[in-house]
Amino acid sequence: MIQLIVFLPLLAAIVAGLGNRTIGNVPAKLVTTGALFASCALSWPIFISFLTGGAHAHVVPVLDFIRSGDLSVDWSLRVDTLTSVMLVVVTTVSALVHLYSWGYMSEDDSQPRFFAYLSLFTFAMLMLVTSDNLVQMFFGWEGVGLASYLLIGFWYKKPSASAAAIKAFVVNRVGDFGFSLGIFGTFLVFGTVSIPAILAASPDMAGSTIGFLGARFDVMTLLCLLLFIGAMGKSAQLGLHTWLPDAMEGPTPVSALIHAATMVTAGVFMVCRLSPMFETSETAQHVVTYVGAATALFAATVGTTQFDIKRVIAYSTCSQLGYMFFAAGVGAYNAAMFHLFTHAFFKALLFLGAGSVIHAMHHEQDMRYYGGLRKHIPLTFWAMMAGTLAITGVGVLGVFGFAGFYSKDAIIEATFASGSESGGIAFAVAVFAALLTSFYSWRLVFLTFYGKPRWEQSEHIQHAVHDAHGHDHDDHAHAAHGHDAHDEHDHAHGSVSDGTAGYHPHESPWPMLLPLAVLTIGAIAAGYVFHTPFLDAEHGAAFWQGSLAFDAHLMHAMHEVPMWVKMSASAVMLTGFVIAWFAYVRSPGIPAAFVSQFRILHDFLYRKWYFDELYDVIFVKPAFAIGRFLWKRGDEGTIDRFGPNGVAALVVSGSRLAGRLQSGYVYSYALVMLLGLAAAATWAMVG
Repeated sequence: MIQLIVFLPLLAAIVAGLGNRTIGNVPAKLVTTGALFASCALSWPIFISFLTGGAHAHVVPVLDFIRSGDLSVDWSLRVDTLTSVMLVVVTTVSALVHLYSWGYMSEDDSQPRFFAYLSLFTFAMLMLVTSDNLVQMFFGWEGVGLASYLLIGFWYKKPSASAAAIKAFVVNRVGDFGFSLGIFGTFLVFGTVSIPAILAASPDMAGSTIGFLGARFDVMTLLCLLLFIGAMGKSAQLGLHTWLPDAMEGPTPVSALIHAATMVTAGVFMVCRLSPMFETSETAQHVVTYVGAATALFAATVGTTQFDIKRVIAYSTCSQLGYMFFAAGVGAYNAAMFHLFTHAFFKALLFLGAGSVIHAMHHEQDMRYYGGLRKHIPLTFWAMMAGTLAITGVGVLGVFGFAGFYSKDAIIEATFASGSESGGIAFAVAVFAALLTSFYSWRLVFLTFYGKPRWEQSEHIQHAVHDAHGHDHDDHAHAAHGHDAHDEHDHAHGSVSDGTAGYHPHESPWPMLLPLAVLTIGAIAAGYVFHTPFLDAEHGAAFWQGSLAFDAHLMHAMHEVPMWVKMSASAVMLTGFVIAWFAYVRSPGIPAAFVSQFRILHDFLYRKWYFDELYDVIFVKPAFAIGRFLWKRGDEGTIDRFGPNGVAALVVSGSRLAGRLQSGYVYSYALVMLLGLAAAATWAMVG
């Protein structure tokens, strides 16, 4: 069964990719979507069997992979609780994204290629989560990197898409270099790349040291930090996060797949899979906690200022990944995985819902040109509402809550219960980030679905109206995108006409709405249904046995934290909602006044803490300068000058000289012969 789950997407990718336009759009979509739904249908029984205690961890061999000296790598598929959780997350979201893409990509000329890339992406992620050794994990790790490059740059004729794909690929190479060093070091220390063997031997290595870069370091700290660098790249943690927002240049289904089920969750999965290693190094755990907290804070602050609907959700993903990492950092690996599980449903729902909005608005992504859409696309509106209620953590303690109410609140409680200094800092950051999450999530809802329509200012909409009716309906269309990105006056809901004269947004087709309906159920019920096996001290110990480091003491302490800690997330959630409502519904002039008063702060957040500009100065421009120097002075000025070009010039000069000697006159040749004979005679006599 596990072989079918993993290899069906690969087979579908090969058929659709090689068949391409030969087999046509519909067969390619049928093969890939059918394969993913089959994998999904086979994954859920495995997860449920682990949930009910009817299954045990096992390894399914596939083939002998590498034999080289002491290095022995078998290609095999590991199935345990952690794998089963990832299987349902990856296959469910990917299957729904495939179906959603039937509607979203219906007008694209390269549908077989797109669906082949989607299936290849899913196969690589499945290889990663079923890996039984670090080499196989690295294979899947690089596979999702390749597939993300192909999908982000799918519209390769668009310069910004190609640049975003290259950026994602290059930034991830930095993290992957650290990950590969971690794998090399692990093999050097343990003599194997088998994950079970490494985890079993890790406690015995605690406290030992190793020479690295001319100094002595704690072995487990060094290995864990190198491996974590890989996680930072894949899961877009602060410092290696810059690729994630630009990944929005790909089609919206790609955004949902990357952010909800694949790639960005790979780092969290890897840390949880290797959690017994991280448990041996307190320093490594502190680093994971602080990096996760810094990422959660950074992304949440930036998300409050963005206008592109997909970028807001992208920074939300970055922030939620920070939650997962600092949960792992304090030892609550099960809480991190639970948030990964629930996050997959509501984040996929938010991205696909945003795609439905963009589809309705003729590919306009700027929320300043939305407004009043709940009346025009009500099904999308209610789906987005469910996703927003889930991510902000709406619920009533002891009664019922949306998905994020259980998973995010559990992380907040776990950081407090950990009792460590790093846990205390993470707790404070988590509560503040929850406030910001609530604010920017409701800001998105209010700007998009409430107030008066503002879409007649949109250049995209005016082009659509012009194409449909042969003339423009708004003399100001040409200026729509000339507004300063900081101009919050665009949020004034009563500043334009009702927007219905020339364009009427429309609800998405059923292939797009059906996945929204399924994900809505997950966003509503996933937390309530599954929180006990994931988080309960007794049930959790049995559920997670052998697949990650489960701290039953921390789970007990988490449930016994003071009531003010339990209520803190709900309190800041309500606070964020009220602030957003006042700023964007009740008194829409507040944002402009705030920006005017705090222009420097707003610029700092809107420009994403100037990370891109900083990296451009430190890395990009020097790299281009070095490249130009080596090109002009090295390649052209030295190698070509004295190499190919120099030899070619010498041959040309010699040919011209020889050509002059070939005059065609007999007396010229006779003179040369006489000179030759004279020279030969002279040499003979001298000799």
